[in-house]
Amino acid sequence: MPKSIQKELNRENLLNQGVAFFIAQGYHGTGLQEILDAVNVPKGSFYNYFDSKDDFCAEVIQHYIHPFIAQLSIYLNQSDTDALGAIRRYFDELIEELEKNAFKGGCLLGNLMGEIGNSSDACQESLQSAVKNYRDLLQSGLARAQQQGTVRRDKTAEEMADLLVNTWQGALLRMKIEKSSAPIKQCCHTLLEDYFKA
Repeated sequence: MPKSIQKELNRENLLNQGVAFFIAQGYHGTGLQEILDAVNVPKGSFYNYFDSKDDFCAEVIQHYIHPFIAQLSIYLNQSDTDALGAIRRYFDELIEELEKNAFKGGCLLGNLMGEIGNSSDACQESLQSAVKNYRDLLQSGLARAQQQGTVRRDKTAEEMADLLVNTWQGALLRMKIEKSSAPIKQCCHTLLEDYFKA
């Protein structure tokens, strides 16, 4: 295998393991050595991929959020006539996945916001960027739903997207401590089935 391809595979594997370890053990509870051992990369080689643990964590955050943004984009792109329904189906799928995983982990973004959100500039910037990109996509879906007449117009799509992201993050934290999908279901039902509707 060419070196450049192997390097890219190693980098991808390191990021995947970073997501898994940070969700399971947190940033401070995870050592670089265990991540490197999991992907069979020598410790000295880590710095061929990332400048520091903070730099690694910042990239893990972007690696983590990308599939969620891609998944939501697919739902929105497949729904020309019912953007609100697309957002509901997207969150229903997330809830189903969280129930299958017995509510373990929650959201890496929310976990890291609480653990290191203001102690690392690189991670703080990456978290802000991830949340903004996610919020912006929800905002575009809600704006389309407003145009379709299914979502209220007395609030801006940006206000509603912010409220949805903030409420979802809080509900995920309650889900973890209660080991129940009730908080996240309530969040989605209250906002998407009631408060946002025209």
